[in-house]
Amino acid sequence: MAEILANSLRFHVQRLPGSGRSAADTGGLPVAVFLHGLVVDNLSSFYCPLAVPAAQAGHDVVLYDQRGHGRTERTAHGYDRATSVQDLAALLAVLGLGRRPVHLIGNSYGGTLALHTALARPDLVAGLVLLEPPLSGGWVENMLDTLSVAALSLEGSHVPEELATLRLRKAARLTATADALLNSTTLIDDIAANRSFTPADYTRLRCPALVVCGEHSELVPGARELARHAPRCTVRILPGRGHDVLQDSTGALRSAVLGWLDAAARQPAVVA
Repeated sequence: MAEILANSLRFHVQRLPGSGRSAADTGGLPVAVFLHGLVVDNLSSFYCPLAVPAAQAGHDVVLYDQRGHGRTERTAHGYDRATSVQDLAALLAVLGLGRRPVHLIGNSYGGTLALHTALARPDLVAGLVLLEPPLSGGWVENMLDTLSVAALSLEGSHVPEELATLRLRKAARLTATADALLNSTTLIDDIAANRSFTPADYTRLRCPALVVCGEHSELVPGARELARHAPRCTVRILPGRGHDVLQDSTGALRSAVLGWLDAAARQPAVVA
């Protein structure tokens, strides 16, 4: 574990060096940077399903808790996509990776942030892996409604204290974090202010991208819309699965993502 100051914020970061390859072999390869989802999510969700296997396969890995999540410092503001890009760029610079291409692997809303980063800073991103990314405006509106309801239910609630009394410390901590993010920051308003992606945005995506969705996920149409317009995007559908492919499809997901990373490692990294 490490605490790193970047963009005037203390971030919780973990680095996993790729095994089985020399520094000379990995020095020019893209680093796999993982972006988790919203509110109760943090870097730990990637650790066993994808991050450790990726490092064991020889890929250098960076995981970090995003602003306000996990063990990273919480601020009252700054949960918009533009600030998230600034946070990531600053973090990579502090880690000495500012000149090294990265593959962004984003889960759920982390996939949205990864795509926005590739569009806003194509010089940073060599490739994308998007796991169940919410791309359509309708799905994002539903997510915002869900977050707003959760905020109301947690405001003034004694649930975290009750969970702690029952010695359910992890659940108590996650509930307290959710309450603080939803009721003491601009997270909901910042997400609502982000504009939706358009086909014109997708046509500007020049790096290769893999989108993975569950067969029964309502996000499949958005993934296919991205693939129709982005010149180097492919979609992988996991049979019998819904939105939470990161937890529900460990074997199939690992095969798809590691296969993509291994194929990308054999190609020269090209960034804009």
